[in-house]
Formats: sequence, structure tokens, C-alpha cells
Amino acid sequence: MTLNYEEMSWSDVRDQFRKWREETGRHSEEVVQLWVAVLEDKVHKTGNERHLILEQVIIAALDTARFDIATKCTKQLSLEFPGSLRVMKFKAMRYEALEQYDEADEVLDAIIAKDETNAAPRKRKIAILKARGRRVEAIKELNDYLKKFMSDQEAWHELCSMYLAEGEYGKASFCMEEVLLHNPHSHLIHQRLAEIRYTMGGVENVEAARTYYSQALKLNPHNLRALYGLYLSCNFLANSKAVSSKRKESQKLAQWALEQVSSHTAKQSSIKNNEKLILSLEAALGNLEIKSN
Repeated sequence: MTLNYEEMSWSDVRDQFRKWREETGRHSEEVVQLWVAVLEDKVHKTGNERHLILEQVIIAALDTARFDIATKCTKQLSLEFPGSLRVMKFKAMRYEALEQYDEADEVLDAIIAKDETNAAPRKRKIAILKARGRRVEAIKELNDYLKKFMSDQEAWHELCSMYLAEGEYGKASFCMEEVLLHNPHSHLIHQRLAEIRYTMGGVENVEAARTYYSQALKLNPHNLRALYGLYLSCNFLANSKAVSSKRKESQKLAQWALEQVSSHTAKQSSIKNNEKLILSLEAALGNLEIKSN
């Protein structure tokens, strides 16, 4: 985005900042450039929007590592609102951006002490532990957080990712099931849960994976990843020591999944090496037909 700073008045910049806020766009570099070039000396003219503009500039300055600007704007807000939790949050963000994690923790602890129902500083403390490479402590803190804020879907999703990084697939599966309870119509959540159960291995887990992949396809028939997963799950079960009738059922379902994958892939001409991919799918389909015979 190109802006001609020389032709913009302070009111034009104010209006532009307002537009970006309404669009929830950060545009950090442009915000900092316009602040320095035009609005910094005229911010007192913006009236009731002044505080919103200062907050917008603080975040943009932290994004672009202009800590001098962030410090100056934070001090202005601090003078007007001493002891404000909102201003304390910006101080913690600055410390975190500077990797001064101990100082950031102190500010966040002070915010929590003043408002125990405030979830944001607790989540920032967990993020700091992750940034410092202390993943086990971060998992413990996140578990404690979820005891107080059990309906936070993002937190359950994050805990799932942490457990996966630690190889704790059973616990990761539990977390994703919690996410599924909050959003049962998301094909991506069913798919993610299926992938975890498939990774855990064993007939019972792979059967569960097949069920979740099937539900993902029911919600979104064009989900290629779920089709591949269904094929892999059914192929595993077809070669397992399951009951003969179940093996035949798995072979038929695997064959159907491969046919669907081949059909969808043939339509996606933008995929690189498309012909090779289709040939490999046809070969896999041929192998399944041999097994079923």
C-alpha cells in the first residue's frame, strides 16, 4: 500500500487509522511511518480518538521494533491513567518484545493480582514460558489455566499441540475431544482427531480414526486429506487380524476412498506432477482389487 505522506493532513491520517481499526488490520509499518511523519505532533487535535490512536501506535511500534516510540506512547497513557490494567498490559508487551521476560512476568502477575478473572495475562505467561523453551512448565500452567477457563477452545487447541510436541498422543487426543465438544460441525477438528488416533496405532485407535475421518468427509466431501486418511486407516484394518467381515468392509471402503481421491485429483490440474500422482493412486487401487479377489 502506497501513501503520499506529504499530501496527507493530520485529519486524513486520523481517518486512515480509524479505517484500519475498523477493518481490524494492523498495517504496522504504515502506522509508524504516518505517526512519525504527520500525526505525532498533532495527536492532541484528535479528541476522543487520541487514546485509541496511541494504543494503535504502541502495537505497531512493537511489531516494527520501534521501542522508543512504544515507550513514549505508553508513558503518555500512564500519566493519564496511572495504575490502569490496560496500560500495564502494554508495558508487559514491551518487556516481552525486548525479551525481558522476568520483568514481563512481574507486570503480568500484578495484573492478575488486581483482576483474577482476566484470562489474557495468564495466557501471556504461558506464551513466555514457551518462548523460553520451558515447555513442560508451560503445559502445567496451561492445565491450571484450563481448570479456571474450561470453555477456552484456543487453549485446548494449544495444549493439544504441546502434548503432540512431547509425544503425549493420548493426552493430545483428550484435548482435541474437548475442542470437538465445542465445535462438533468442524470437519478440520474431526480430521485432526483422526490423525492423532491413527498415529497412536493399534486396531482400536485406527478404527476410531476411520470413524472420525468418515465424519470429516460427511461434513466436507471434498476434504482430500480426510480421504487419504480414510484409505490409510481402512488399508491398515484390511491387513489386520480383525474379523473377516470387517476386513472385507475395510477393503471396500478403502477402494471407494481411493476412487474419490483419484476423481478429485484429476480435476485439480494445478497440482504439480499430477499425472504421476494419479498413476500412483491407480496402482494402489489395483493392489486393493488384487487383495479383495
